[in-house]
Amino acid sequence: MAADKLAVTRATFDEVILPVYAPAAFVPVKGKGSRVWDQQGKEYIDFSGGIAVTALGHCHPALVEALKTQGETLWHTSNVFTNEPALRLASKLIAATFAERVFFANSGAEANEAAFKLARYYAGKRHSPYKSKIIAFHNAFHGRTFFTVSVGGQPKYSDGFGPKPADIVHVPFNDLEAVKAVIDDHTCAIVVEPIQGEGGVMPATAEFMQGLRKLCDEHQALLVLDEVQSGMGRSGKLFAYEHYGVQPDILTTAKALGGGFPISAMLTTNEIAATMSPGVHGTTYGGNPLACAIAETALDIINTDEVLSGVEARRELFVAALKTLDAQLDLFSDIRGKGLLIGAALKPQHAGKARDILNAAAEEGVMILNAGTEVIRFAPSLVIEPTDIQEGMVRFARAVEKVLA
Repeated sequence: MAADKLAVTRATFDEVILPVYAPAAFVPVKGKGSRVWDQQGKEYIDFSGGIAVTALGHCHPALVEALKTQGETLWHTSNVFTNEPALRLASKLIAATFAERVFFANSGAEANEAAFKLARYYAGKRHSPYKSKIIAFHNAFHGRTFFTVSVGGQPKYSDGFGPKPADIVHVPFNDLEAVKAVIDDHTCAIVVEPIQGEGGVMPATAEFMQGLRKLCDEHQALLVLDEVQSGMGRSGKLFAYEHYGVQPDILTTAKALGGGFPISAMLTTNEIAATMSPGVHGTTYGGNPLACAIAETALDIINTDEVLSGVEARRELFVAALKTLDAQLDLFSDIRGKGLLIGAALKPQHAGKARDILNAAAEEGVMILNAGTEVIRFAPSLVIEPTDIQEGMVRFARAVEKVLA
């Protein structure tokens, strides 16, 4: 017999959930493709993708099938045992990237935590225990564990929790001279997002990424790429590093890896992985068969010419609609990003209105994101229907007009 379903509303949130979020006024209950319905049956077009997570839309038939099949087979074994889905997924990620070794976890923060620990451990084992400096960037976001939030370049997220991990230095993003000024033989890693997501959808320049690679080589430091948000086809390539002609030493990915099911991965080389041994790092749920079976299916679909080449065509539809809106309303100072990670920066006269626009958009039936108070962010499904883009942008335009009025 099914458990009795408790009647809950948005008001329930304010009574029972830790007050660290301010969710929208409506409660989504059902999704299909790029459409979502709330408790009242109102329909929304989803341009948020669960913050770049639902890369194949909601309830993609192949992912649903993988969930059902694996759900009736084997859910969890712990890491006392391995399992077939994890081994298949790792093999496919290695075949598709620079990597030779994979570590699975459950969230982007956990993948980054593993990456930062590995970078320091490797430097300590191969070079010196004093080679521990991590260089990261202002406005970066790497997760919410204490280590990752400290490496992230937004003090508002790391302040107030006591003494922070030491030997982390922040410099301006896309500023190679600033990196040169602080890098030295004590540096173990440079940690960077190829496209800063939370920091305003800012892509790294090719010169910057190639310069970081060269500096890492010169100082025997590791280049750690956080592709939690930019990975898994979001940029129009499987991973954004492929746009830059550089190879990382460590790469992390999460968000879209499971298409909505929680899973993350850290990828690295044999040489770096060889410093680790049983017991040095771990996670109970990481690499569980259920998550890995779904992620394998998502990877098989995303890593195809059809899906990856379709990303750029869809981007052009968004950009064209945004430019039309800008021509009418003098709204944006910049439309940036790569692929279907799009940032539309508001002009100074509209400063601070990103959240107002997000709320107005929800009222008009379209789900969007912001990245700070000045940037509207779009991270829709990679396979969103062009008709959904057109209809959603009509709704978005209506919302913007209301806010400006």
